[in-house]
Amino acid sequence: MLENKKIILAEKDIPTQWYNMQADLPTPLDPYINPRTGKPATKDELCQIFPEPIVNQELSTERWIDIPEEVRDVYKLWRPSPLIRARNLEKFLDTPAKIYFKNEGVSPSGSHKSNSAIAQAYYNMKAGTKRIATETGAGQWGSALAMACKMFGIECVVYMVKVSFQQKPYRKSLMQVYGANVFASPSVQTEAGRKVLEKDPNCNGSLGIAISEAIEDVVTHQNAKYALGSVLNHVALHQTIIGLEAKKQMEIAGEYPDIVIACLGGGSNFSGMAFPFIMDKINGTHKNLRAIAAEPSACPKLSKGVYAYDFGDLSGFTPAIKMYTLSHTFMPSGIHAGGLRYHGASPLVSAIVKAKLAESTVIKQTEAFEAAVTFARCEGILPAPESSHAIRAAINEALIAKEEGKAKTILFNLSGHGHFDLTAYDSYLSGNMQDCDFSQEEVNKALKDLPKIAE
Repeated sequence: MLENKKIILAEKDIPTQWYNMQADLPTPLDPYINPRTGKPATKDELCQIFPEPIVNQELSTERWIDIPEEVRDVYKLWRPSPLIRARNLEKFLDTPAKIYFKNEGVSPSGSHKSNSAIAQAYYNMKAGTKRIATETGAGQWGSALAMACKMFGIECVVYMVKVSFQQKPYRKSLMQVYGANVFASPSVQTEAGRKVLEKDPNCNGSLGIAISEAIEDVVTHQNAKYALGSVLNHVALHQTIIGLEAKKQMEIAGEYPDIVIACLGGGSNFSGMAFPFIMDKINGTHKNLRAIAAEPSACPKLSKGVYAYDFGDLSGFTPAIKMYTLSHTFMPSGIHAGGLRYHGASPLVSAIVKAKLAESTVIKQTEAFEAAVTFARCEGILPAPESSHAIRAAINEALIAKEEGKAKTILFNLSGHGHFDLTAYDSYLSGNMQDCDFSQEEVNKALKDLPKIAE
């Protein structure tokens, strides 16, 4: 008789604290730099765009941070999320590896992004925020924040990267159902957007541009704050609920992963799954753990970028952050995994990779969709294009285990479902999808625009 395929925790097992990786870094993070003063950004400066509780979490080095009961109550709509043994995929691959995945696509918005959106909307509500502006790539973050803002009575404005706005119209519709105002970025709503359109009226947009527009929106409206769906420390913190639940579930399964995998755009999904396990690698209880970030070949910042100070947005409204980057002026190709089209990696993820506690792998777009279709036909779940990069990496590792004849245990994060991405699947199934590799020439040109920060 087969063991359980799905491991589900009870509501009482939802973690009561988030894990803060800053407490266990081999060396502290480099400070954020205010480019106008050349000095470390102060708490007061950060509080101009974020509510104070969020800024406190961003700067905290406490290992464990309590999850408010009001946040846990909303989490109960979909948490704990299931851990599933991909037995049909194992059988299809004829691999001795055991493959598990955490299904974050069960949230109301369809992805892991709700884990931070609910927390950020709650803290903004407590701080008296009336309007939140944000960016979104593929629309997963925008959908999550639109839902969260509606729950806590806050106006939501979303600047959605134009190529995804066009590719995924029903993500826009979902945000509007939740009451958000959605603009294709670059837009005419902001000076930052208008400047881009003057230079290139047909610009596909980027997350860097959309962030600039959202921050400009905040500073030009009263009682407004900015919310970011990835990259920053507080976002990584909120997402660790994924890995913390997964550790409990793997323990029930009687397993501990040899390899933990997640896709990487800005870093929220990877940090959420991997950080609670990397904690064990750091403290020596599981020294041989491998944590793999699966990047798109169109935007491989960990694999092909430089470790340097850079802005999080195109216009330089954000502080300069030490991270792996392809430069804030780099414009990735319009791949269907819009959530992975970000030029830089989270400072925490960057520090972990720099310390060789995690590694990266590069996945081509067609390889990701090939894996996605295989996964859907084996396990019945249609994955988001972003998640499909993690699936491809997991399949690659399972096939290596087959070649080596080793029964490895692989865990990956299925960060979201692909029900709004059928246009992309149509492109793949019709044979019209092409790989979009990054241009080293374009990256070299963009790297000249890195801010000059004295270290």
